[in-house]
Amino acid sequence: MSNATPCVRGRFAPTPSGRMHLGNAFSALMAWLSARSASGEMVMRVEDLDPRAQSRERAELLMHDLEWLGLAWDEGPYYQSERAELYGAALEELSARGLTYPCFCSRAELHAATAPHASDGAPIYPGTCRELSADEVARRSATRPPAVRLRVPDEDDPAGTIEFSDLAFGARREVLARECGDFLVRRSDGVVAYQLAVVVDDALMGVNQVVRGRDLLGSCARQIYLGRLLGYEAPAYGHVPLLVAADGRRLSKREKDLDLGALRERGVRPERIVGALGAAVGLCEPGADVTPQELVPLFSWNKLAARHGDVIVDERFLARLF
Repeated sequence: MSNATPCVRGRFAPTPSGRMHLGNAFSALMAWLSARSASGEMVMRVEDLDPRAQSRERAELLMHDLEWLGLAWDEGPYYQSERAELYGAALEELSARGLTYPCFCSRAELHAATAPHASDGAPIYPGTCRELSADEVARRSATRPPAVRLRVPDEDDPAGTIEFSDLAFGARREVLARECGDFLVRRSDGVVAYQLAVVVDDALMGVNQVVRGRDLLGSCARQIYLGRLLGYEAPAYGHVPLLVAADGRRLSKREKDLDLGALRERGVRPERIVGALGAAVGLCEPGADVTPQELVPLFSWNKLAARHGDVIVDERFLARLF
């Protein structure tokens, strides 16, 4: 039996809802550097589950932006919109084991009924539909298609306590019943939920390292639990700072002047963008023009773990771009 360390396999997983912006580029750069610094591989997966995001034109723009930055991948692209059969099989397995149930609660009802999860603002599900009778399910289904929720263990059940170590945030512990409650695995419109799709995809694609923004740190415990139920080994997780405006607002695709299309039109070179993003977390000197490959030997999770707070895109940061 070989004792060789498994190859690190990371992934890009953009959603084609708009042009890539600096925050997306930063997360992608950190994921790429983490894998390449370990002589690893990258998989490209387009997360277009939502019908509103199913645009091959936008997906191709995102991939062209990554290539322009110098962030190449080794496998893919895979499209989640083409993998519904795989997600359906996983959902059927969970349901056959009595681990799911139909839920008729609207988002407005959930927000009115309970406090949100501290990390992502999502409401903690109070179990409203957990014990509905078959007759009540049939009656409600006649007028409203249900979502599907996964049962999580009771608070005093050790199976519902998830512990893991994040590459940047260190040891983490979450009690699912207390932090999120029973969570969605299929939406009421029939679309499989993000949590289930990414767990299936990461496992089947051999992804063993997931690097993404810290806003998704709260998803880890749910994804690890789902993976255990489906017999998958959890990947290593690393959550990186977000890029935020001076007022603390997270950069998003609404910031059209900071998407890569707008920056390219203004003549900003990819080396300038990579340098500004790298300097923001201490990987290179401020003002340096560098390629991703030049940052590989400089990358360190210790540097990211030592950083406190997000990256502020203020006038000083922008001065490094223009």
